[in-house]
Amino acid sequence: MNPPITRRQFLTRSALTAAVVSLGSYRANARRLSPNEKLDVGVIGVAGRGGDDLHEVANTGEANIVALCDIDDRNLAAAGQKFPGARTYNDFRRLIDQRGIDAIVVGIPDHTHAVASVAALKSGRHVYCEKPLTHTVVEARVVTETARKHKRVTQIGTQIHAGNNYRRVVELIQSGAIGPVREVHVWVSAVYGGLPLPTGTPPVPPNIHYDLWLGPVGYRPYSPEYVPFKWRNWWAFGGGTMADFGCHYMDLPHWALGLRYPTSVEPIDGPPVELESPPPWLIVRYEHPARGAQPPVRLTWYHGGKYPELITAEQHHQWGSGVLFVGAKGQLLADYGRHKLLPEQDFAGFVPPPPFIPNSIGHHREWVQACKTGGPTTCNFDYSGPLTEAALLGNVAYRMGRKLEWDAKSLRATNCPEADDYLQYYYRKGWSL
Repeated sequence: MNPPITRRQFLTRSALTAAVVSLGSYRANARRLSPNEKLDVGVIGVAGRGGDDLHEVANTGEANIVALCDIDDRNLAAAGQKFPGARTYNDFRRLIDQRGIDAIVVGIPDHTHAVASVAALKSGRHVYCEKPLTHTVVEARVVTETARKHKRVTQIGTQIHAGNNYRRVVELIQSGAIGPVREVHVWVSAVYGGLPLPTGTPPVPPNIHYDLWLGPVGYRPYSPEYVPFKWRNWWAFGGGTMADFGCHYMDLPHWALGLRYPTSVEPIDGPPVELESPPPWLIVRYEHPARGAQPPVRLTWYHGGKYPELITAEQHHQWGSGVLFVGAKGQLLADYGRHKLLPEQDFAGFVPPPPFIPNSIGHHREWVQACKTGGPTTCNFDYSGPLTEAALLGNVAYRMGRKLEWDAKSLRATNCPEADDYLQYYYRKGWSL
């Protein structure tokens, strides 16, 4: 692993100062397509969430899949049979070098999101990237600024954002159904992490290109506890429950209340910090400033079976994961597919406002059409970059074991300079942004 670098050094080398080195050498000219033309798409990661993205994009009927990449030869071969016209690669850098690609889907593990997305953006391609947008806070800012600089169409993989339920919740909050909101609670039942480092050193399966899977991460012996499905349990590759679900569940209050960067992040409770593995449960509190006429907001996150005192055990049984908005005139409880105004008796006969947020044409279709025509997307990196930063800061505060006073403009905790070590990534040679 390369020697640690400071946050300032990292930013100096980053896209924020236009000093990054692109991993792809080919520069595409963005095409403006007619509604009847198809978008030529390359897909990095063809199994798991990447496989879902591959088929969602293909099923829009508005895209040609022209390139596929995966570090697992078996997954790549299976995807190649379904899309026989696509060229196949194990190394995403070679896919980015391929000519004739308009847009790229990044559906690989968190630790490689930033290097793939920045290279794709700098090569002139539009980008769809799975959530969280990046593995670290600084990377999220770099990717966001790179997309803005190169004027690419982007979308993060928070597909729940496209559901009608989230839209109706946002309309209720923004129309004042429960009054001004100063408090939000977000809880998720999922559990990752809390594990000791694997000790066995089995051979790498012949179908796995393990060094390419590691990408920017310093070399460590292969373990089936990393590849292919359990990487979220390790700080080196993911960020546990917070990274996996933060962008999904915090998306709703960020959208409804117009939240962006918090002013402080504080770990309220959690297990002892493990060097290698994220916490199986955690409670973190965010303070967000006033936005125009909207008051400041305190958002509290819970995962691993923890939940707010404002809901009963029975409610938690019924709503294993959810979001509770606490307003001056009532509360709103929601999850991915349903919502309820509380106390129910106070809202008997309540008539919701006429819908004013159009229903989505589909999360992936929205991106494909925007790539073709230059139109907008609802989860572009200008929105999802700050959302990712907020989610990942919860992990940083937990690992530091103290409240962080956050200066979003300079990307630093003003009261905790040692937090810099958890804000950026230390890349292997050949994989820097």
